[in-house]
Amino acid sequence: MRIIPAIDIIEGKCVRLSKGDYDTKKIYNENPLEVAMEFEAHGIQYLHLVDLDGAKSKHIVNYKILEEIASRTALSIDFGGGLKSDDDLRIAFESGAKQVTGGSIAVKNRDVFLRWLAKYGNDKIILGADATNEKVAVSGWLEESNKDLIPFIQSYQKKGIDYVICTDISKDGMLQGPSFELYKKIISKTSKTQTSIGLSGVEDTEIPGIKLIASGGISEFDELPKLARIGCEGAIIGKAIYENRISLKQLENYISTT
Repeated sequence: MRIIPAIDIIEGKCVRLSKGDYDTKKIYNENPLEVAMEFEAHGIQYLHLVDLDGAKSKHIVNYKILEEIASRTALSIDFGGGLKSDDDLRIAFESGAKQVTGGSIAVKNRDVFLRWLAKYGNDKIILGADATNEKVAVSGWLEESNKDLIPFIQSYQKKGIDYVICTDISKDGMLQGPSFELYKKIISKTSKTQTSIGLSGVEDTEIPGIKLIASGGISEFDELPKLARIGCEGAIIGKAIYENRISLKQLENYISTT
């Protein structure tokens, strides 16, 4: 399972929120590059970089920070937050993102998101499926849509989506453990063979399994092997690192032995 630390950006600073509430902002470092370089020094290869200003503004904002981290580290960066237009996507990739995450756009403008998927491929486009009570949330989690989480994921799975980041917003930043049962449910419902009833009777359809990336609530190291056993392809870790609940040395040892 890939270990993916998170850096969330507001006004150029490394911050964390609780349950996506901007009023709970806590600044951990004034220099996100410094944080990214420390991750890399401990053998970490991946980074989840979120432009919270962009998510609120509905267009990319902190691309200069993306550019700086991408040019001065070898981290493979997935970037999200405020990606709403073809121009936003172009800027993100030109600034060094290896992948981009689309959440709100996948809910509010399906045609655009599917066009991105067709143009860039499923190795570049990640579906952001963040939810409260299994309802997909949008606009930096400031709005709840009427989309049910698992059918939403399944609909894009059928269109070729490979990577899915799922955050249970009620868990995010709370250091109370991730949503193990939710991830089990998603993986079971998006397994490779799905049975449906068509005009010709019961049919089994082969659909490529998604690569589910767990996000939100991770509070201690022992939760990581459990997520791996469930079948998660990756785990995004934020506040547990910044609050020293999980050390970078632990992550370094985990990476080197798996």
